[in-house]
Amino acid sequence: MANPLKFDVLVIGSGILGTFHAYHALRAGYSVGLIEKNKKPQGATTRNFGQVVPSGLDTKWQKIGRRSLEIYKELQQETDISLQSNGSVYIASDNDEVRLIEELALQNQKVGYPSKLLTKTECLQKWPVLQPSYCQAGLFFPQEISLDPRIAVHKIINYMIEQMGLKYFPSCQITQSLVLNRGVEFRSSDQRTFVGEKGIICNGSEFQTLYPELFGQSDLEVSKLHMLRTTPNPKLRIKGNILTGRTIRRYESFRECNSYKDVRESEPKDTFAKKYGIHILLTQAPDGTIVLGDSHEYADAKNKDALGYEIDQSINVFMLREAKKIFRIPNLEIQNTWFGLYSQCKTKDIFQHNIGGCLHIVTGIGGKGMTAGPGFAEKNLKLIL
Repeated sequence: MANPLKFDVLVIGSGILGTFHAYHALRAGYSVGLIEKNKKPQGATTRNFGQVVPSGLDTKWQKIGRRSLEIYKELQQETDISLQSNGSVYIASDNDEVRLIEELALQNQKVGYPSKLLTKTECLQKWPVLQPSYCQAGLFFPQEISLDPRIAVHKIINYMIEQMGLKYFPSCQITQSLVLNRGVEFRSSDQRTFVGEKGIICNGSEFQTLYPELFGQSDLEVSKLHMLRTTPNPKLRIKGNILTGRTIRRYESFRECNSYKDVRESEPKDTFAKKYGIHILLTQAPDGTIVLGDSHEYADAKNKDALGYEIDQSINVFMLREAKKIFRIPNLEIQNTWFGLYSQCKTKDIFQHNIGGCLHIVTGIGGKGMTAGPGFAEKNLKLIL
């Protein structure tokens, strides 16, 4: 066996949580090894909308998401990470949703997070793709951004390698994790050994290789999301993230609104959209393609396989039909469809487990990873180190 590779900090998993734990450790002056089992990260970090929307998070996490915005924008100044700074808008389709966005606007005014209520006319002028029969009003957040998830994390990792001294080990499956007297040791399937003073495991929804019993006994669950991408439309330019009525009825920030409980209780209970947790989001990528979705199905971490590995076309058909009620987009042709998996906790915000004071497992951040990951990793790393 070759001599062990030694670092101050070792991070397993190069999704958004792992990458930004590594990023902040490098910024703090530590030597860092980032280990990824695949040739490139392939999990939820690369299979989402790329929307960075602190506006959708509860008060506690919004602060963390706002810090993430600053981190992404700082990185964009250093290198192109595909950032588009066009804001986000929530489109209300009825009086209940109008009431909720009005209440959220007041809440954000209190915490100093800029937002602007828009009339129906203002929404239609700014986003002519909206169906006039659907749009009643909007709430716009000018500071929010989007990234192209297909390339953003790869660009960030490359920047860390070239400019920050990151040592990156792709296609490296860690099969053993050991806690030593003064650190951690990881061993890979290809007989490499890594030693670090601190180890951080950001395993996403991978629960079978390291510490499977720990995850099996936890309250972690996995969510499966369906998404669609259209063919490029170079003549159409849709600025910003568009989030619609069912999103208003779903996202955490609106749950803090006074009217939320009454609005939710008045909704029909047994619908296809409710069964599959469907709400309609839209983001246009720099290449002109449009991403639409999404849906939510859940299974306990130990029963993840129950979600299956097939795309449910009935979900995609429903989402596309709903999207056409909201948007008037010519030539809405689907180029490809896919699903993503992310993990979350049933009873807490995120899963964290400490072994021996030097090994830290961090996962289960849920659907807020792209928005809150960079800010959370910065805060968490200070506690770890």
